[in-house]
Amino acid sequence: MARKARKWYVVWEGREPGVYTTWTECERQVKGVSDAKFKSFASQAEAEAAFATGARPTGRAKPSRQRAAPGKDRKRPLVDVEIFCDGACEPNPGPAGSGLALYRGGTLSALHYGLYTPEGTNNTAELLALHEALKLAHKAIAAGESVRIRADSNYAIQCISTWAYGWKKRGWRRANGDPVKNPEIIASAHELFRTIADRVELAHVRGHAGIEGNELADRMAMLAATECQAEFVAYAGDLDVPTVLALQRG
Repeated sequence: MARKARKWYVVWEGREPGVYTTWTECERQVKGVSDAKFKSFASQAEAEAAFATGARPTGRAKPSRQRAAPGKDRKRPLVDVEIFCDGACEPNPGPAGSGLALYRGGTLSALHYGLYTPEGTNNTAELLALHEALKLAHKAIAAGESVRIRADSNYAIQCISTWAYGWKKRGWRRANGDPVKNPEIIASAHELFRTIADRVELAHVRGHAGIEGNELADRMAMLAATECQAEFVAYAGDLDVPTVLALQRG
């Protein structure tokens, strides 16, 4: 008798979104949940890629709020504070840094950079940048302000806002038993996210697509790496957008 092919299951909408290795685990997340979204895949790589990109089953997906025409940014409702965050590492692994651009009422208000790591990775830099953005968001929310955070790393967003729930329950291990990479950064950022999850919008932005906030955060991250800036500090230069964007990358 032929052995039944193994499958991996992605739950986009359910009790706990994530990637599951058995139908029993998947069923627990979707059974009895109205409008549950899930699908099986033939390999773990396909499943994790589909979950990371939000590629839901055809005909059942909710309209994405994150998609925009190439090189353009979709108009979003104005919030009190909007934070763009980014990480940089060239080569990868290698010297890494993180940066962010903060807007108030749609106007650039501050730039921050730092967290230099001589042997970092692009993922660690992105996670650290998002963590710093969450710290600023926490302060703004405590002051009664509305906040949106935008990052170009789906990996960082999913790690902190989605996957961490299941990883934490499994002792910071993935569904297949492998240890999670960067658990210390993710755990700290996730705990902070949980305290403001219902009051902050965490959204993806296309990287290197000419979106001002993302480009400014990128320049700050590169500056942190090239200047070996360990502390996360406010940029002391002029907040002139063309000048900052002219900073050399790499």
